[in-house]
Amino acid sequence: MDEYWVAVFWSLLPTIVVSGLFFFILRSILRSDRTERRVYARIEAEERAKRGLPPVPAAPER
Repeated sequence: MDEYWVAVFWSLLPTIVVSGLFFFILRSILRSDRTERRVYARIEAEERAKRGLPPVPAAPER
């Protein structure tokens, strides 16, 4: 019976590891996109202020 649980563990281990890697990679992609949008909005606001243009109205939060 002990060999059964070892086989179950070794057969589930690759799936768990790949799922964990997928989660962390996807999370880092989403975080970097959010950060990039925030930085781009800040730079755009600075450039508009330099040119004397009114600020762009903020999009409503969802």
